[in-house]
Amino acid sequence: MPINIIDYSNAKEGEKGQALETLCDGEWEMPSQIEALEKWLIKNKSNLPKGSYVADIGFSPRPDALGGGAVLTMQAMEIMVSIGMELFLSEYPGFEDE
Repeated sequence: MPINIIDYSNAKEGEKGQALETLCDGEWEMPSQIEALEKWLIKNKSNLPKGSYVADIGFSPRPDALGGGAVLTMQAMEIMVSIGMELFLSEYPGFEDE
């Protein structure tokens, strides 16, 4: 799941939106995901008209984390506001290596 970008611009209430992109497939740590989302926003901002979008980040807490983490920059936030994108943070339990 890690980052799903969904366009709800043409969806009626209660309907599913149109999947636009999946980023960081298999990556569950938020710092890498936020960096990838920011790069994607900068690259695609001119192709995304104002609408209703969601960036849903599925993450798992880092077992070795002692603080710190990801920073969503003002540049990324400005792009998100300008195109009408909300950020969902979906936390999942840690995964054990099998």
